[in-house]
Amino acid sequence: MGFFSFVQEIAMDLGTANTIIISDDKIVVDEPSVVALDRRTDKMIAVGEKAKMMYEKTHDSIRTIRPLRDGVIADFTACEQMMRGLIRMVHTGSRLFSPSLRMVIGVPSGSTEVELRAVRDSAEHADGRDVYLIFEPMAAAIGIGIDVEAPEGNMIVDIGGGSTEIAVISLGGIVSNNSIRVAGDDLTSDIQEYMSRQHNVKVSERMAERIKIHVGSALTDLGEEAPEDYIVHGPNRILLFRWKFRFVIKRSHIVLTRQLLR
Repeated sequence: MGFFSFVQEIAMDLGTANTIIISDDKIVVDEPSVVALDRRTDKMIAVGEKAKMMYEKTHDSIRTIRPLRDGVIADFTACEQMMRGLIRMVHTGSRLFSPSLRMVIGVPSGSTEVELRAVRDSAEHADGRDVYLIFEPMAAAIGIGIDVEAPEGNMIVDIGGGSTEIAVISLGGIVSNNSIRVAGDDLTSDIQEYMSRQHNVKVSERMAERIKIHVGSALTDLGEEAPEDYIVHGPNRILLFRWKFRFVIKRSHIVLTRQLLR
């Protein structure tokens, strides 16, 4: 982008868990889709990784929000604030004026007209002059180099945080598609529910996500490729005493040891 360029082209993958922004064929922003706002003024305090570090740890004056749920916008104002904050992270070079933005945004293939309009309105309020929407399976196919114009079928499965996109692409269009509102966030909540039901231990959303990342698998038998043991700490829901719980997550079971805090 030159000094006199007043239009900047960016591509945004607005995800439930993470948002990625590409400019000049480079990933310039890869941040969690979290924003922290002041409860009284709705002024943005932090966005991305900084806001995620504050998640579930704030006092009454600050609220941390994940504006997208199940792949769609759940909080319009917070999403707009988050998009503004992430766009500011894009390096724009030396300019006297902020450029207008030409944006391409990936959206779930099963989005309704209302959901698509919400994404478009949020982008326009975040200084997007020209906003184009593309279905995520098509964007994924183009991104991995598939010839989407070829007269042959290619199945794309895109598993995100809030939705799983499944589509068959041929001759430049989506022949058949299904958007399932079951994805990474549901696996995280399942881990929380399992720890609570099986061991009466409360783990936060961030801890459950770390468990999923370190030892999660779609296979029941990993053989020699099993991940290393992972230690988890959490409070007990039932006992009145302060106990420290040390969990060692094995390949197929959880070993529990307990010791009284001194």
